[in-house]
Amino acid sequence: MQEQILILDFGSQYTQLIARRVRELNVYCEIHPFNHPVKITGNVKGVILSGSPSSVRDAQAPQIDLELMIGKLPVLGVCYGAQYIAQKLGGNVMPSEHREYGRAMLDIRKESKLLHGLHSPTQVWMSHADTITSLPSGAELIAGTNNIAHAAFKLEDSETYCIQFHPEVTHTTEGSTLLKNFVIDICKCVQDWNPDNFIHETVENLKQQLGDDKVILGLSGGVDSSVAAGLLHKAIGKNLHCIFIDNGLLRLNEFDKVLEAYKEMDLNVVGVDASSQFYNALKGHSDPEAKRKAIGRVFVEVFEQESHKIEGAKWLGQGTIYPDVIESVSVKGPSATIKSHHNVGGLPEKMKLKIVEPLRSLFKDEVRRVGAALHIPANILGRHPFPGPGLAIRIIDDITPEKVHVLQQADDIFISTLREKGWYDKIWQAGAIFLPVKSVGVMGDERTYENVICLRAVTSLDGMTADWVHIPYEILAEISSKIINRVKGINRVVYDISSKPPATIEWE
Repeated sequence: MQEQILILDFGSQYTQLIARRVRELNVYCEIHPFNHPVKITGNVKGVILSGSPSSVRDAQAPQIDLELMIGKLPVLGVCYGAQYIAQKLGGNVMPSEHREYGRAMLDIRKESKLLHGLHSPTQVWMSHADTITSLPSGAELIAGTNNIAHAAFKLEDSETYCIQFHPEVTHTTEGSTLLKNFVIDICKCVQDWNPDNFIHETVENLKQQLGDDKVILGLSGGVDSSVAAGLLHKAIGKNLHCIFIDNGLLRLNEFDKVLEAYKEMDLNVVGVDASSQFYNALKGHSDPEAKRKAIGRVFVEVFEQESHKIEGAKWLGQGTIYPDVIESVSVKGPSATIKSHHNVGGLPEKMKLKIVEPLRSLFKDEVRRVGAALHIPANILGRHPFPGPGLAIRIIDDITPEKVHVLQQADDIFISTLREKGWYDKIWQAGAIFLPVKSVGVMGDERTYENVICLRAVTSLDGMTADWVHIPYEILAEISSKIINRVKGINRVVYDISSKPPATIEWE
């Protein structure tokens, strides 16, 4: 089995970031909620206890059994994890006189494996309302700050380390060194979590799991479903049957372009033009949720109809990735917001299909790295995120083929110009939005009363937060001029300069 670091999640907003940092060391790790039973097996090389919004002094504070790990394998307690260990072993944790939040300078008091190679002082990031006022018996202080006497300590009789700061955030300037010290030097992990090894192991597991069975996979043209298809194809070849549905809400000419790209991958793909069915279902709907439900219902109907043409299929392939898995078994319980297109509207139960999810252990950046190793076309791997309901939620009104056509043309000018100017790959996500307003304009000697297009472009690491992109004015001017001159029905172009939060990336 793949050796790993186990991360126990107490609800910190930074827990996924800890996992990302460990994965960057080419070491596999998994996040498990503290309140879900977990077996610490022989392939677990160390445990990291995350931070938490809770206080260890609360009656309902998260609890775990430390005897399962301390003294048996290396442990790193981060923030709440550190305070929890300190309190449980006889130390004292009290409210801070002032909330300890933000940058601080850490002074190393004693040499240790954990802090080896770090400068003294070194900048760290604090985020806690409690503080450790006294250490448990058998603990030695290894670092502190001006305001926090016990910023880091080690248990003398085990490889247990506790820190009251967050090494996973970039504001802790040498946090990656600290995590490397723990994962590689203390836990003795081998750095073998890489795309090639992942592909080899996954393909072998898929061969054993699927045998000669047929698998149906719904393709979207995006990164996740395409890489999932690449892995399944490598494992079972023509027994993989892919369905790519044109809902009439894709970008300009995208259906044909994506089908062509899938031919390059030698995939067994059926393209289905169901745009008229989607347009009929969307008639009269302007509410975002109503539009999503209509699209989801028709997708299920079309997918099921096409699936019945594939005799003997036993599996449904899905592009579920690790953040979806984490979200569905979070500390707070099963999430109601797990992406609906990963559930495919209840199809597995309805069609009596089993689920296969070859990407369920990967983060998004890892999916792209695996895709590159599988030689999936760059135009698919580098594609910006695109909403499942497509342009339906970028038209802030009811949906008609005419509005979709206008938006497709404007969006194509926007995206193609970003590519021409070398800006597409600098941006996390970009797209045009059709606004439900008209404005007065002048074209030639005539006054016009036509539609408004809004351009949206953001940078982000994971889509949870996002900043608007400072595209140079001359590029925005060129895009605006092209849209107004070439797209009939548009006489005004605006640019969205809202960040997330408070605004979302998409308008609906």
